[in-house]
Amino acid sequence: MGDREDVATIVELRPDRQDMNERLDKYLAAHLADHGLSRSYLQLLIDLGNVTVDGVVRRAKFKMTPGQVVTVTVPAPAVEALEPENIPLAILYEDEDVIVLDKPAGLVVHPAPGHTTGTLVNALLHHAPVINVGGSTRPGIVHRLNKVTSGVMVVAKTDRARTTLVSQWEARQVLKHYVALVTGVVEPAEGTIDAPIGRDPVQRQRMAVTPRGRTAVTHFTVSRRFAESTLLDLDLETGRTHQIRVHLAFIQHPLVGDQIYGRRDQRPFLLDRQFLHACRLSFRLPGGAPLTVESPLPPDLQSVLAELDTQAPIDG
Repeated sequence: MGDREDVATIVELRPDRQDMNERLDKYLAAHLADHGLSRSYLQLLIDLGNVTVDGVVRRAKFKMTPGQVVTVTVPAPAVEALEPENIPLAILYEDEDVIVLDKPAGLVVHPAPGHTTGTLVNALLHHAPVINVGGSTRPGIVHRLNKVTSGVMVVAKTDRARTTLVSQWEARQVLKHYVALVTGVVEPAEGTIDAPIGRDPVQRQRMAVTPRGRTAVTHFTVSRRFAESTLLDLDLETGRTHQIRVHLAFIQHPLVGDQIYGRRDQRPFLLDRQFLHACRLSFRLPGGAPLTVESPLPPDLQSVLAELDTQAPIDG
């Protein structure tokens, strides 16, 4: 979505061959999953005429055809709708300045239109009322994980913490380590993906490797190889939107379970999300002390690896 929080956002989608004859409402639900928009809210946008196909307002049952342009106008979220909610948080570290937590998959980080409750921000406002909202729908949020991504996140409780953390992110001083399972067997034991990322010129809701994109660098190391997949350790130099997903798809090894950048013919796993976990985060506290916090692999991802362990790994 856009960087401004006080204006409407316009998203353009372009159906491809796999979307032929898909209902408009189902198409939107599948392709806007990462934006945190609920199905009921998307239905409301359709009913209000905020969704057009080639400039014409269409109903939910309208069928998709490749070559069409679907335009969705999403109103700005209402800041006043934010309410504290007693949602349990898995806190890994906390002091007067920061909270480091273990975000579960399925938890949206900040409110979005049609999804103003049940988010991490709602939980934070209940747990730490001292967080300065400052007219934002993202109090304390200096970085985020997608709804379907689990793992370590740090949240600023004070202005000085936010300033310190933002400066570290901008200077690329934060160490971000992920674990990912990708489709196919990755041959080099390690490597670096240095490819600029920007908006996909055709499908505007997606990101893509593009010459006019912003610098993006991902380092990977093979942890284990299986017959049809590879477990990778990833370190990010930059933090572009969907960086890991785009870079892995770019080298023809998309994330297992990725519904946007993955291959339609990838081997099915007993997993209802992408296999990506932010397992370690290293940064400096406002006082200058270094801090490293780790998150163990959650049970659903452990189950996938346990299933793969019943097969003979190619190597360790």
